[in-house]
Amino acid sequence: MSEEEARAWLQAQFDVPRETWDRLERYVAILLSAMDEQNLIAESTRPHVWARHIVDSAQLLSRAGTAGEGDWIDLGSGAGLPGIVLACLSERPLLMVESRRKRIDFLESVVADLGIGHARVFGGRVEAVPACHAAVISARAYAPLPRLLASALHLTNKKTLWVLPKGRNAQNELEATRPAWQGVFHVEPSVTDADSAIIVAHSVTAAGQRKHRP
Repeated sequence: MSEEEARAWLQAQFDVPRETWDRLERYVAILLSAMDEQNLIAESTRPHVWARHIVDSAQLLSRAGTAGEGDWIDLGSGAGLPGIVLACLSERPLLMVESRRKRIDFLESVVADLGIGHARVFGGRVEAVPACHAAVISARAYAPLPRLLASALHLTNKKTLWVLPKGRNAQNELEATRPAWQGVFHVEPSVTDADSAIIVAHSVTAAGQRKHRP
């Protein structure tokens, strides 16, 4: 996907208004400028930031269409991918969880700069986030699937939708997880990379757990 194709995909999928384009453009400018101080994205992806990062994040919204009302929680948000992009394209309340001090500062400054009032940052480990019932959980390059599920299960109930971008080993990672975890899992293709995929799940619970949270 070229940069031009990435922008066209965004417009076709979300009918992006001018104000949102301005926010996304501003975010990309901040992201690339901050690269001089910290390694927020791989340097090799700088020329392809719209395809490799913006669309790659935005496509998660398309996979979360069945989610109910409630917060979207993004784990290990790092540079704001996908969290900041999702907050630009959706009005759903969004919590970005990040434990690294420099990343926390970066995310808070971006939220303030872009004026995204429905997005907030939790500075700390995922396990320290107060228990809740999130509508959606996402995580991009955060942790292997078993550890990811274990760390965030207290933030979910049976209705929570998990939307988890993975690389070329998504199916193998899912199969290795099944003995320890129950739920409805399936793998969706990524629109930006033929070798990548998105694991979508709901009703997730640890195997042998007698009763899931309501």
